[in-house]
Amino acid sequence: MSLSRRNFVIATSVAVGGSMALAACSSGGGSDSGSGSGGTGATSGATKVAPTSVKVGTAADSKGPAPEIPGAVKGGTIRPIGLSDFSHLDPQRIYFAWNSQVGNLYIRALTGYKTAPDGAQTLVGDLATDTGTTPDGGKTWTFTLKDGLKWEDGSELTVEDVRHGIERGFASFTTDGAGYVQAALTGNQDFRSVYKGPYSGKHLSSIVTDAGAKTITFHLKKAHPDLNFTLAMSSYGAVPVKLDTKEKYDKDPVSSGPYRIKSHAPDKSMVLVRNEHWDPATDAIHNAYPDSFAFEFGPQPIPLADRLIADSGDDQFALMAYSAVPAERIQQVLTNGDLKKRSVVGLVGATYYYAINMKRIKDLKVRQALIHAWPLEQIRSIYGGPSAGDYATTILPPSILGRKEFDVYGKLKKPQGDPAKAKQLLTEAGKVGTTIVYAYQQSDTYDKTQVVIVNALKAAGFNPVAKPLNPTNYYDQIQQIDNKFDVMWFGWSPDWPTGYTMLQPLFDGRAIGNGQNNVSQLNVPAINRTIDKDDAIADPKAQGAAWSALDEQLMKEQAPIIPETYQRRTYLYGSKVGGALFDPQFDSAILYKLYVKA
Repeated sequence: MSLSRRNFVIATSVAVGGSMALAACSSGGGSDSGSGSGGTGATSGATKVAPTSVKVGTAADSKGPAPEIPGAVKGGTIRPIGLSDFSHLDPQRIYFAWNSQVGNLYIRALTGYKTAPDGAQTLVGDLATDTGTTPDGGKTWTFTLKDGLKWEDGSELTVEDVRHGIERGFASFTTDGAGYVQAALTGNQDFRSVYKGPYSGKHLSSIVTDAGAKTITFHLKKAHPDLNFTLAMSSYGAVPVKLDTKEKYDKDPVSSGPYRIKSHAPDKSMVLVRNEHWDPATDAIHNAYPDSFAFEFGPQPIPLADRLIADSGDDQFALMAYSAVPAERIQQVLTNGDLKKRSVVGLVGATYYYAINMKRIKDLKVRQALIHAWPLEQIRSIYGGPSAGDYATTILPPSILGRKEFDVYGKLKKPQGDPAKAKQLLTEAGKVGTTIVYAYQQSDTYDKTQVVIVNALKAAGFNPVAKPLNPTNYYDQIQQIDNKFDVMWFGWSPDWPTGYTMLQPLFDGRAIGNGQNNVSQLNVPAINRTIDKDDAIADPKAQGAAWSALDEQLMKEQAPIIPETYQRRTYLYGSKVGGALFDPQFDSAILYKLYVKA
């Protein structure tokens, strides 16, 4: 599995705390019919964000319209502001969360997420009447389309259009998008060698449609009990067969959602207006209060924060769309009552950590000593303190379904590090004075964190050597299997919130290779078998518990990483913006929930 676009930008962000722009691959999801620890809830103006549950909804949950938001009124223009333009608008080329956020205004897929006022999310049918049915534990999935679905030109949205959106993901020009479903349908990670896409006039035999019954059935090569969550990704949005312009579709996609693209000045602005053929009765997810969305691209984090703090003119209708409050302004926002009320806060659905190179650090006690020695408190202080996030003690972030909290190494009690315990372990192993080559991407922030890390390792009995790397090719270097680094800063966000999307790419020994994401190079056959076994568990609640158990097993028995933080993001918006709610799938405000205050 290649580095997902979501995870890539998590990992390549060189600023931390509020100013990090965490862009992302996909919408995500997992499957849990129980409560679990669930997703990452958030409230407007809050500073403490508690996990909330994510569940699989019923057919009744999937019926439109979306619940009304108290006090919301129709009309006006919301003005989202981002650092940069959208890299892609074609559903099959979307993987960054920034692209997915705008995609949520005009792209609809078989499934999606209904978000409650407290941030809790439910997977529901979007184009489909429900979240799908599977008679055999996830190897065969069938979805039925709702009545009344239309494209922006008024033509009917059909199961052939849904199939076309899936099959386009095999085309040579859609390599930017996700590949999960394509691999599942062909049983081959190199899925384009099996099927070239729909433009040759051939359909994929593993997708069967019935126009009369309005059903689409997926025949997978092996069971995937959480396919219904995978299909919520923007990469699997429907595309009209008759209106597909192939590569040109990226510039002018056709809407099936509540808004359509009216104009786009690259790197400057984009305007979306109402799609008059969207029927809210078919849609349990999207509200559509504003008449339009007018995006602005380019402002940097500090000037943008200052504009929204001033709250004048059109900026009263603006919001930070993907550039959060920078560390330089975070305390001003959180200590000013008015500004705090105009902010939305949420935990990023990711774990930031330091990968330990298992090929070089083979002694478990040495790896455990590193975890005990690591100065989480000092690092988070540099990031901005508690407002920047929570200490991480697990591999799975709070957004993962079924995730269980644990603290094997007592980091919550001693976040500043425990040099005495670390030195004890090194002494027992006969490894006092072990050289540790620590690699990080060079920036003002990480230059500061390396100082406290080096000092902590020295105090614990290590001989640390810091290696600052060029951010441009940082991952090219640490993702080489013969690299010369012992500990490497990294971060990972799931493509949908089940343990598979964290533990498989990061710790499956079969995923070791140049350019791959098992940076720790952990390769334990029993772990590999457990990943396969857990992935095949059909019951969502049981599967979540199994992934959590593997998380704890990995930390206790292998210690392949040093968890750092679950980062928190704060977004500011203007005084005329209502309905701001944090989206745990994309780590930003949900655009289709916003409204202009009367």
